[in-house]
Amino acid sequence: MSTDTDDVPRLMPREVTLKLVDGGGALLGALPPFEVDLPWWMEAADLVAAARRLHGAEVAILRILDTEPGLTHGGKVTYLAELLSGTPPLKPSTLDTGDIADHPLRPDYAKPGGPARSLAWATSVLDEPVQTVEQQRTWNLSAIWRLTTARGEVMWLKQVPRFFFHEAAVLSYLDHLPLRAFDDAGRMLMGNIPGGDLYDAPYPVREQIARDMVTIQLRAANDLGTLLGAGVPDRRGCRLADRLRRLIDEPWILDRLNATSACGLPDTLVHGDLHPGNVCGTATERTIIDWGDSFIGQPAFDIIRLAERLSEPETVRLYAFWAGLWRAALPGCDPLGAIEAIRPVAALRNAMVYADFLANIEPTEHPYHAQDVDLWITKAREFG
Repeated sequence: MSTDTDDVPRLMPREVTLKLVDGGGALLGALPPFEVDLPWWMEAADLVAAARRLHGAEVAILRILDTEPGLTHGGKVTYLAELLSGTPPLKPSTLDTGDIADHPLRPDYAKPGGPARSLAWATSVLDEPVQTVEQQRTWNLSAIWRLTTARGEVMWLKQVPRFFFHEAAVLSYLDHLPLRAFDDAGRMLMGNIPGGDLYDAPYPVREQIARDMVTIQLRAANDLGTLLGAGVPDRRGCRLADRLRRLIDEPWILDRLNATSACGLPDTLVHGDLHPGNVCGTATERTIIDWGDSFIGQPAFDIIRLAERLSEPETVRLYAFWAGLWRAALPGCDPLGAIEAIRPVAALRNAMVYADFLANIEPTEHPYHAQDVDLWITKAREFG
């Protein structure tokens, strides 16, 4: 699940402290605190730029160490960063024992030397030198760098933790995103997509995103064996119900899933976080990205996510448009019935996703998702 910028009603800057280590992980000290406007903790580009501008330090942001209590964005944030070059003025600093020791759930890109290893891999699979490297983001769900080659071509290097390793297989299957290479360590090298994210796209673009997704899902419904064999999680029927009951054991869970299946939509590839910010391009040419949350299950999960933050009339309109696409492809199915049946399950599945994150990331990363499990369990009970 991504962190949407419009989920937060009030924006506040970050007051950042960077604790610097060398390539072997030895603590060098801390840079004087500085402020950046972007509140989102995973955003790294402004931190790198500020360290360079203010202190002449080239750094790679590794991971979050500490945050201001009670916040999920902004405020006082301390990061661990690797000093790549420069001799900045450093203040004496300490690291807790747990911050120094490796952690079994820590991805390689969050370790000293990890960013260099990922960039070396990207360079090895390109047929030309890399001219510039800009770290964009790092957190428990991904690390992203923007690369420019000697010919001026923009490339994107993304690395994900183990529980998202199936993303590369989904991108290979879809063959609609310029995936150049991937490896078994969660690294993916991708070409540039013209345009930008569509977070603020007007309503008509959501209809086109819905059409794009239905096209993908009609194809994928015939290729479940291939996708499951590639590691895409199986969230069909009883399998999903069993997982959800670990959060709350309610009889309506399986009843709702059975009612959804009875509506006649096939199990297929589900994006899992289909909001406009996970679509890049323009109003006329779009590419759906960030498939780490994808799974095999009911397609109604995606349209519920895509309709979030629309007005009630626009939500009704989008649901009707989506339903028309499915009825045209599968006469006799009941897409609107599927939406109604699965709504509380969709909320509970969100809680499950965040619970899985918390179980698979190290404790210092928990503040990103600390409030999400209880929030979505509450919503699921309201719907159920």
